[in-house]
Amino acid sequence: MQCWDNLINTLSCVLFLVGVSHLVRLTQAPYGRYLDLGPSSSSSSMPRMMPARLAWFLQELPSLLVPLMMMTTTPNHTGSSLGTSLLLGTFCLHYFQRTFVYSVLMRGRPFPLHVMIEAGLFCSLNGFTQSHYLVHCAHYHPTWTSDTRFLIGSTLFLLGMAINVHSDYLLRNLRQPGEVVYKIPKGGLFHYVSGANYFGEIVEWLGYAIATWSLTTFSFAFCSLCFIGRRAFHHHRFYHEKFHDYPRSRKALIPFIF
Repeated sequence: MQCWDNLINTLSCVLFLVGVSHLVRLTQAPYGRYLDLGPSSSSSSMPRMMPARLAWFLQELPSLLVPLMMMTTTPNHTGSSLGTSLLLGTFCLHYFQRTFVYSVLMRGRPFPLHVMIEAGLFCSLNGFTQSHYLVHCAHYHPTWTSDTRFLIGSTLFLLGMAINVHSDYLLRNLRQPGEVVYKIPKGGLFHYVSGANYFGEIVEWLGYAIATWSLTTFSFAFCSLCFIGRRAFHHHRFYHEKFHDYPRSRKALIPFIF
């Protein structure tokens, strides 16, 4: 298959625009603490719900399946080089963890069906964009894996993933099985920021973008920053409003800065 350069550039621009749209929207995506399931909600206004584990599994799955299908169904693809295979492997590694580990272990509230569908469509589109670029469009010199950008980016990716996974573990264990109450996160980077899990994922995708060094991957990193960075800010505000003893020195997303 040839590189659909114009399509990939267009989709990369779409990712930038999606990121900007998240920054300017007035409300948060209606799931988790931002979904009103209280007695004041009428049955007619209540969206169709899915079990949280199933919803997260289904919506994240396309980001893993699409790249794997791209690699396995394309003979003699450019992604067979060591550099491209490793780069695409970072993307798949993240979504393998999100699909088969995070979604299975999570203890979340019921998830709106329409939000799951929207997220699944985004994951399908982004999975195609990232994998088509890396498999069919990207060209890396055989020495790319010793390039400073690859080494720094790969290190940031692994560091960010470790922070993300550890922070998810801490959040998950704040609750007993069956509990839906919110508590003050403690431990790890939560000592410094309210959105330690989001900080880790942003570092992941920044590292991914640096290691791949392309408009396509930077557009995804930017989109992720806009969506989960803004959500971290709202989480921070939520904690301050809900808990009077919430640590005042704790920042929203970036330790010591913001």
